[in-house]
Amino acid sequence: MNCIAKTIGVQMESKISKHKLKSYGTWILVFLILCAALYFVVVEFVPRDWFTTQGADWFKQHGVRILFIAVLAAALYFAVRKSIPRAMHLAIGKGKWTKKAKEEQDKRIKTLSKVFILTGGVLITVIALLMILSELGINIGPLIAGFGIIGIAVGFGAQYLIRDLIGGLFIIVEGQYNVGDVVKIGSISGLVEEINLRRTILRDLDGIVHFIPNGESGVVSNFTREWSRVNLNVLVAYNTDLDHAIAVINRVCKEMADEPYWKALIIKAPQVLRIDNLGASGIDIKILGDTKPIMQWDVMGEIRKRLKKAFDKEGIEIPWPHMKVYFGDTKPDALKQ
Repeated sequence: MNCIAKTIGVQMESKISKHKLKSYGTWILVFLILCAALYFVVVEFVPRDWFTTQGADWFKQHGVRILFIAVLAAALYFAVRKSIPRAMHLAIGKGKWTKKAKEEQDKRIKTLSKVFILTGGVLITVIALLMILSELGINIGPLIAGFGIIGIAVGFGAQYLIRDLIGGLFIIVEGQYNVGDVVKIGSISGLVEEINLRRTILRDLDGIVHFIPNGESGVVSNFTREWSRVNLNVLVAYNTDLDHAIAVINRVCKEMADEPYWKALIIKAPQVLRIDNLGASGIDIKILGDTKPIMQWDVMGEIRKRLKKAFDKEGIEIPWPHMKVYFGDTKPDALKQ
């Protein structure tokens, strides 16, 4: 799981920085292409005298308004893109999220900002198009009524879509998970790359992208909300001195938690909780501790490596499943006695 977070997280940061550098250039390029296309249409298909007679009158009455609507819609969209992240930061920073980890706040702000920006952009576009159609002389009253009738008809056949939208609304409002969390939805685990009202996008450890409708989420498990848990079982042989093994484990974990790098990631130093199981091959010793979100896999991997070295040095055996096979009349040693 941590590989998902670290590798994909770096890729996402790189993509975001590149996107910021190219966003304005992309918009300028799109604007120039649209201007060139408009110029071609005007030159090729519009009569020359149209601009000096009826065209001029029409432009004075409607053209200026259409241009104003388009410019206003674009300005509103850019204002929404700039203001919503700041508004989310102020709202979440002053609300119930104040005492939570900064990483959790940042993920929440990023998730809500994306959803509200997308929703605001759709609303602005629809309203602007309706106003432009009205300026073009199209009666939008019957059009709106027609949309209402079509919406009712489609609604009966779009129950799954409505279910997804409602499910997405609850996911976002309740903050079940955010962009950057590692979650398990049903049988699929992965890093949350995107959330909107209709679906959630996860990327798993193999790099496979999963599109999950929010209405089909079912039980959701969040591995990285606020803090994460080290839950590790260490197997030792039956002939091991358990008190000695526990002392070695606790010492190794404490030394690791005191190091500056790991101290910044560990909230509560991992320690032995109990003897968890008497298995077929050995004795399970359970270790528990708390870390910052998404760092539990890094910490557990380092603990395993250090315990292996410490066990080798202390002569503590890590057992593995094995089998004794007897041939013919050969008796086991216990029966010979």
